[in-house]
Amino acid sequence: MGFHSIRTKAFALPPKKMWIGILISFLALPVLVRMSAQEQRKTENALDNASDSASVVVSKPTSSEDSAQAAAKNAAQNPVASVISIPIQSNTEYGVGPYRRALNETLIEPVIPFRLTENWILITRTIIPVVVLPRLSPNSNVTYGLGNMEPQFYLSPAHPGKIIWGAGPELYLPTASDDSLSVNSSLVPIGRKWAGGVDAVALTKHGHWLGGVLLNNEWAGLNHNHVNEMTLNPFLYYNFSHGWYLVSSEVMGADWTAPRNQRWTVPAGGGFGRVFKVGKKALNARTQFWNDTQRQVGGPSWTMQTQLQLLYPRR
Repeated sequence: MGFHSIRTKAFALPPKKMWIGILISFLALPVLVRMSAQEQRKTENALDNASDSASVVVSKPTSSEDSAQAAAKNAAQNPVASVISIPIQSNTEYGVGPYRRALNETLIEPVIPFRLTENWILITRTIIPVVVLPRLSPNSNVTYGLGNMEPQFYLSPAHPGKIIWGAGPELYLPTASDDSLSVNSSLVPIGRKWAGGVDAVALTKHGHWLGGVLLNNEWAGLNHNHVNEMTLNPFLYYNFSHGWYLVSSEVMGADWTAPRNQRWTVPAGGGFGRVFKVGKKALNARTQFWNDTQRQVGGPSWTMQTQLQLLYPRR
């Protein structure tokens, strides 16, 4: 993935249909949050008795860290935690395209878990990207708007062992607000297409360390105008006291349709963050910087990522 993210491959729809889709999505979000919260209250006792469940991968609370704080830290670091959260992530990528300009992509990613049975949990994550695309040719201008929304689904065991995992399908909805946003990771227009794929995650915790990997692959289109791209997101956290942590969570990518010497994007870097409260509201804030040690043609030379995450741990 040239842009460290599959979000910029936005498949466009006419503006009227786009805004209808956005309106439906935002109207449905509060309902889904409320339904999930009700399900969590019904199963609270069962989850509390399962110390090894997917919603508990942090260390046991101490006198300075109650169960709510532990759940908040878990939601901030575990992609398949059974906790409602809303990450808002800004990715600014520098040196993009032939003019070496900056691209910005803001991702709003509501995460809503659902208890399916006593043994299984479904975690849904809907990625809503807002993209500012720089000038890429003499005849183009700066373009900004909505990218393609990406609903992701992870089926995860409620009582895993040392390895926490989840897997399922993902979709790419043609909700882009402009045709110029319908590009693949090499900045080549691919037209208006639906897309789909598979995703999986696995992680484990040992002491202050938490590490794992997210993997997905997407397919769209046919013949010479198609997409076949993989995203590999290894992540590693080292936790300190008072909610502080170090993090390295770069997004690697491979465009399987590109020549072998232009196929991979491999960044290196990291950052820091903290889980804290403002009043009674749990928040997670972090920032990262990384440099591309290997990149595709037109890809960024380095990236800055900042994120603020709203957390709703069980009480």
